[in-house]
Amino acid sequence: MPMKAEENIQSLKKRIKELEKENLILKKQKSVFFTDQKTVQTPKEFTPIFDKAEVIVKKYFESFVANPSLSKIEVHGQRYVLMRAESLATDFFENILKLYSDRPKPEAIKIGRNLLFDFAHLIGVEDARNFHSKMKLKDPISKLSAGPIHFAYTGWAFVDILPESSPSPDENFYLKYHHPFSFEADSWIKSKKKSDFPVCSMNAGYSSGWCEESFGIELTAVEISCCAKGDKHCTFIMAPPHKMDGYLEKEGLKFKQKKKYDIPLFFERKKTEEKISNALKEKETLLKEIHHRVKNNLQIIISLLKLHADHANDQNFSDLVAESQNRIISMSLIHEKLYVNSDLSKINLLEYAESLFQKLQSIYNKNFVTLKLDIPKDFFFEIDTMIPIGLIMNEVVSNSYKYAFTDEQGEISISMKENVLIISDNGVGFIINKKSKKSTGFGMQLMELLAEQISATIKIKNNKGTSVYLTFNGK
Repeated sequence: MPMKAEENIQSLKKRIKELEKENLILKKQKSVFFTDQKTVQTPKEFTPIFDKAEVIVKKYFESFVANPSLSKIEVHGQRYVLMRAESLATDFFENILKLYSDRPKPEAIKIGRNLLFDFAHLIGVEDARNFHSKMKLKDPISKLSAGPIHFAYTGWAFVDILPESSPSPDENFYLKYHHPFSFEADSWIKSKKKSDFPVCSMNAGYSSGWCEESFGIELTAVEISCCAKGDKHCTFIMAPPHKMDGYLEKEGLKFKQKKKYDIPLFFERKKTEEKISNALKEKETLLKEIHHRVKNNLQIIISLLKLHADHANDQNFSDLVAESQNRIISMSLIHEKLYVNSDLSKINLLEYAESLFQKLQSIYNKNFVTLKLDIPKDFFFEIDTMIPIGLIMNEVVSNSYKYAFTDEQGEISISMKENVLIISDNGVGFIINKKSKKSTGFGMQLMELLAEQISATIKIKNNKGTSVYLTFNGK
C-alpha cells in the first residue's frame, strides 16, 4: 500500500477516535452547564455531603431552557436573569462615587458596599429558601452544601471551604473560605483596575444569606483579602455578627497586622432608621405631653382670671378679663390641636377655624350665627405663624359676635385665597375713626402688632358688613 494512502488511513482513524470521544462527551452533556470537574472544594469530612449536593444541583440545572423570543431563561421551572458582571462591580462603584461625590470617598464606598451586600444577602436567603423547598432538603448541612454549588452554576464564584471551618447551627458557627473566580474581583482584574478595598460585597452577601437561611441563625460575612487589591485569594469569614470582631482580631494577630474591617449587617440602615424612628416617636410623645400641659396651664390661667373677675364686682374689668380669656382660648386651642395631631409642627387652618368658631359660639350663646368656610382641606400653617393668626381670628370673630348682629340672623365667613386670609360678617359694619380712617381700639392695635410679627398686613373694609383682610407678604 502506498505510503500516502497509509497516512490517510491513520489520520482518519485518529479523527474517528476524536469524534467518538466528542460524541461521548456530548451524550453526557445534557445541558449547557456540563462540567466533569468539581464545583466546590471542601474539607474531607464534608466531601460525601457535598458530592451528593453536586448530583442534586447538576440535576436541577439540566432543565435549563432559554427562549429569547419570550425573553425567558428558566431552570427547573424557575425564571432566571443574566446580568453583565461589570454593571454590579467596577461600573457600579464608578457611579456610586459620582452619586456621592459630595462625601468622602471611604464613606461613598461603604454606602455602595452595604447596598450590594444587602441586595445579595436577601437574594441568597430567597434562593436558598426556594432551592431547599424544590430539592426537599431538610438538615442544615445539606441545605448549606447545595449553596456553593448553586453559587458556581450561576456564575458568582467557586467556593473553597477551608479546614478550620466549623458550621454549627448555633452562635459558634464559623466558616472560612476562598472564592476563586469571583465575578466581582474578576471584573476589576479584567478592567485592569486595582482596588484599595475588598470588592466582593455581593459574594459576601449572597453566601451569608444562603447560610443564614440554611441554619436559621443571623450571619454575616467579611472579605478579609481580595484579588482585586492584589491579594492572593478572595478570602471570607462568616459568623454571627456579634462574634465577628473576635474572629477578625484573631486573624489580624495571626498575620501580625492590624486591619480595620467593615462588618456588614443586613439592612443596617433599616435598623438605624428604626432606632431613629423610635427616638422620634419618643420625642413626639414628649412634645404631645408638653402641648397637653401647656393647654392645661392655659386653662388654669383662664379659670384664675374668671375668679378675679367674679370677685372684682366691676363690669368693665369683667369685660376685659373675658376678652383676655378668649385670647388665651385661641392659643389653648392650638396646643389642643397639636396634642391630637400626628404632625406636631403644623395646624390645619380649616379645622382650627371650625373649632374656634364653635368655642366662641358657646361663649357668646348666639346660635343663630352660622359659619361659612372656604379654605382648602390641606392648608396648614406652622405653629409659630398659627398663634398670631389664631389671636387675630379670635379678635375679629369675637367682635362680630359682640357688635355685628342686631337681630337673630347672621353669618361669619372665613376664606383663604392665595396669600390672603379673609374674615367677614354680614352685620352692621365696623366703626372706623373718621380722621385717621383707622380703628383706634386695643383689639385693632393688637391685630396690627400680630400681623407685623408674621410679616403680614391687615386691612378692614366695610361693605354689607365688615371684612378683615390679612395678607401674607412672605407667602
